[in-house]
Amino acid sequence: MEYTERKRWVFFGLPFTFTKYVVKEDMITIDEGLLKTIENDCFMYKVQDVTHTASLAEKLFGLGTVTCYTGDTTHPQLVLQHIRHSKELKEFILKQSEEARLKRRTVNMLDIGSGDMEDVGDGDD
Repeated sequence: MEYTERKRWVFFGLPFTFTKYVVKEDMITIDEGLLKTIENDCFMYKVQDVTHTASLAEKLFGLGTVTCYTGDTTHPQLVLQHIRHSKELKEFILKQSEEARLKRRTVNMLDIGSGDMEDVGDGDD
């Protein structure tokens, strides 16, 4: 499955910008620019968290913004601004990023509260 969306003006949701978002099962690609185009890719397994926001103006015109927090060095935050079907796209990215991490066996496990931090690295053994 693949999603292709364009960044839109918030006013009436018109797609008069030169930014295109392509979200595939394994990669997110952002193409922006008219005279000088910049293409930015991020593998899906690098996406750690996703948020969805929608201002009042975005809600009026059926738009939203999806922010992907990634482990990518060039863009730690990928922002897909003013797009249609933003909630559906957010859910797709969450699901596909989890599947990609499991497939590549790169699942991050956090060790929360398993020991006392004062005991770590004392060297008084």
